[in-house]
Amino acid sequence: MRRFTLYQVDSFTTTRLEGNPAGVVPNADGLSEGEMQQIARELNNSETAFVLSPTAPDHEMWIRFFTPSIEVPSCGHATVAAHYVRAIERELPSCTVMQRIGIGVLPVDIVQRDDDYTIMMTQGRPEFEEPLSSPVAESISSALGLGPTDLDPRCPIQVVSTGHSKVLVGINSRDTLNRLTPNQHSLTEISHEIGCNGYYVFVLDLEGEDVQAHGRMFAPAIGIAEDPVTGNANGPLGAYLVKHGLATTSDGRFAFRALQGEAMGRPGIVEVEVTADGGTPELVKIGGRAVIAFRTELELG
Repeated sequence: MRRFTLYQVDSFTTTRLEGNPAGVVPNADGLSEGEMQQIARELNNSETAFVLSPTAPDHEMWIRFFTPSIEVPSCGHATVAAHYVRAIERELPSCTVMQRIGIGVLPVDIVQRDDDYTIMMTQGRPEFEEPLSSPVAESISSALGLGPTDLDPRCPIQVVSTGHSKVLVGINSRDTLNRLTPNQHSLTEISHEIGCNGYYVFVLDLEGEDVQAHGRMFAPAIGIAEDPVTGNANGPLGAYLVKHGLATTSDGRFAFRALQGEAMGRPGIVEVEVTADGGTPELVKIGGRAVIAFRTELELG
């Protein structure tokens, strides 16, 4: 029998059963791609991370991410979870780890604080598509249950990526945000048309002392009706805020905290840092805390 360790880790929180749960298999060498997909389907988290041995000298670990239905190139909360498990298992000091993921080789900062860890990952270079045309934007708004007066006029509806693209939709009310009941079928159909499977709806509070953004993320086209707390949405949001002049940089840097998951009863905080050259975002980091919910073993023949 082959034995594999399975962790369930709640990312972007220090409270079990809050934040965003991710599966982690820290010793995934020997698993086939089909077996990884089956394990991810069995655990039924939005993503499960499989940690594999490096394939070249330029990285220390290779991570593959699977939703219950497909493999995805990058995942914020599962990256945090995988590196948190590795740091705990190895009792790591503060350090930087190079990881290979689907979008390339990128650094992850392991920050040891008070006998625990904060994990900060560098995401892919920000990429912006043109704001969506009015008919497509209106279709998305309608599928989300939003009317024209619900939208934040400062925020064009736009696809932005730091490794795994999201449609960013700014609205003007947290009450509206928390009441959303999207038409999942319509969102899935639109995803196939525009080539983007995630919709991040957000409300800005840039003068807030602790949290500057609140959001919800829907990705039914890849089997995720709603994701509790999404690194691959809040990273693009940081780049978007700089790009559109909604955020002010200091010495070329903008940092903020986003709260997500409130409507699901799984709140979590994502820390976002954007480095910019003038008004152009160049580098995005996201991260936060984590806590292990449980650990077990899986035996396979």
